[in-house]
Amino acid sequence: MSTEPVPTRWGILATGRIAGSFVTDLRDVPGASVAAVGSRSAGGAERFVAEHGLDGARTHASYADLVADPDVDVVYVASPHALHLEHALLALAAGKHVLCEKPLVMNVAEAEQLVAAAREADRFLMEAMWTACHPVVRAVVSGLEEGRFGIPRQVHASLGFRVEGTPDDRMFDPALGAGALLDMGIYPLTLADLTLGPVEQAVAVADVDDRGVDQDVSVATRHAGGGLGALTASMTSASPRTAHVATDTGRLDFPDSFHHPTHVTWTPTGGEPERIEGLEPVLGSGLGNEALHVAHCLRGGLRESPLVPHAMSLRLAAVMDDVRRQVGVTYAADGR
Repeated sequence: MSTEPVPTRWGILATGRIAGSFVTDLRDVPGASVAAVGSRSAGGAERFVAEHGLDGARTHASYADLVADPDVDVVYVASPHALHLEHALLALAAGKHVLCEKPLVMNVAEAEQLVAAAREADRFLMEAMWTACHPVVRAVVSGLEEGRFGIPRQVHASLGFRVEGTPDDRMFDPALGAGALLDMGIYPLTLADLTLGPVEQAVAVADVDDRGVDQDVSVATRHAGGGLGALTASMTSASPRTAHVATDTGRLDFPDSFHHPTHVTWTPTGGEPERIEGLEPVLGSGLGNEALHVAHCLRGGLRESPLVPHAMSLRLAAVMDDVRRQVGVTYAADGR
């Protein structure tokens, strides 16, 4: 992926932690700028702009005003999961392209609705699955596709950490889409999808609290071609956050924070370890590569990403629906 400048003016919808990380990484993206920030209050937007040194960015006291800003090319939706559909639809209706944080929406029915709305509006829509855009992960996927690392047969991946917060925190409040699966489990599922192909069967267990929030979840998957996955996510424990892809000729080891790795180690059976670097430089923590990819898609007139296509978001939403059905986790969106 080229790093030549592609002018892209971003509108930031919501001002939580992930939005802060995103705008920090935008500083490393050639041609990218934050044109405007929207919050539920003028003070929230102003504090965010000041905290992150976004000189020249306009502030809006409502999301409706943000998406109406004529200087915004693409809206980054960073609100809680349960609000993604509403806010992404708002942006599309205003004629804006959309990068929406993962999970794209709450279930596959909402995902189908959002994809249909993007196609109707003739606007770009992408789920912000930065792992699929990460240079190191892309190098691994490319190598597997070329047969360099053999045929992948098993994936083991875990992601989690102990989450602290009040009951109304988005990670604990079912009304906001709380739970380990949607917030963390989507990463192991994505890595398995990227390396083994689509899930054909998932068998899940979980520890669910008295509010119906999955605290810990474990999923065994079978993929097209026969590969198997052992995938876990946790809100209660210090997960190793590592991943391993076993092939018929060796093993790919992802170090800590496998969803945005510094490198991957390839060890062929009976051979010496080899460090796998990215296809291009990592921009910031890797969120910058996601933003650069969006910019290149927009310049090319694309309406969906080749790295995170709509079909991928739809099938992963369907898998997570199936997992939630098995473990007994439901959200208000499921009844609509």
